[in-house]
Amino acid sequence: MAEIKIGRMVLGGNGTNCYFLYREGNNEAVVIDAPDYGRRIYETLEKNGFHVAAILLTHGHFDHIWGVEELKTAANEKAEETGAEPVKVYACEDERELLNDTRMNVSKQMHRPCTVEADVYVKDGDEIKIAGLSCRVIATPGHTAGGCCYYFEEEGYLLCGDTLFLESVGRTDFPTGSMGTLVRSVKEKLFVLPDETKVYPGHGDSSTIGHEKKYNPFLV
Repeated sequence: MAEIKIGRMVLGGNGTNCYFLYREGNNEAVVIDAPDYGRRIYETLEKNGFHVAAILLTHGHFDHIWGVEELKTAANEKAEETGAEPVKVYACEDERELLNDTRMNVSKQMHRPCTVEADVYVKDGDEIKIAGLSCRVIATPGHTAGGCCYYFEEEGYLLCGDTLFLESVGRTDFPTGSMGTLVRSVKEKLFVLPDETKVYPGHGDSSTIGHEKKYNPFLV
């Protein structure tokens, strides 16, 4: 079977990572988070021969959702032209409240209020199969109550949003955050994955589960 490939765009004032995954030889891509400039994300992918198949959100903070509606609208205009299935937005069911509250998702404080209503709300352990790809939802509350990761076991990719960073973890001083919960989520849900699992965070460079077990000062 063809390999799963991953690409990254860094967008917005907070330098947020927007990832896209696709199976080699397939022009359908699954987008992980849409930090900002949704139209730019869409046009960049289209220019490189990709069509957006779905948008998966790791959590609902402003710097991960500002571009969602633009990206979804552009992708669905294309889908309507070609007769493809409408593009859907996925998020963890425990993130619904935060996604729909401009104060809780901090977009109001950033003077650009934004809400997102997901088309599909998932829960811990759910399998998502789109565009020839399959991933498992891992609920990792702590950074937010409904934060989650997407684990593509076939290639050993973990798309973890702001739950886990290279030698760091996400902040927990925003609404629904809890450091104790975050540490438990990482140790009980993520550190049980193979050490070679590649970690793709919402900000900064990639890492591995093995590296974080040894060198993350928040989790040793």
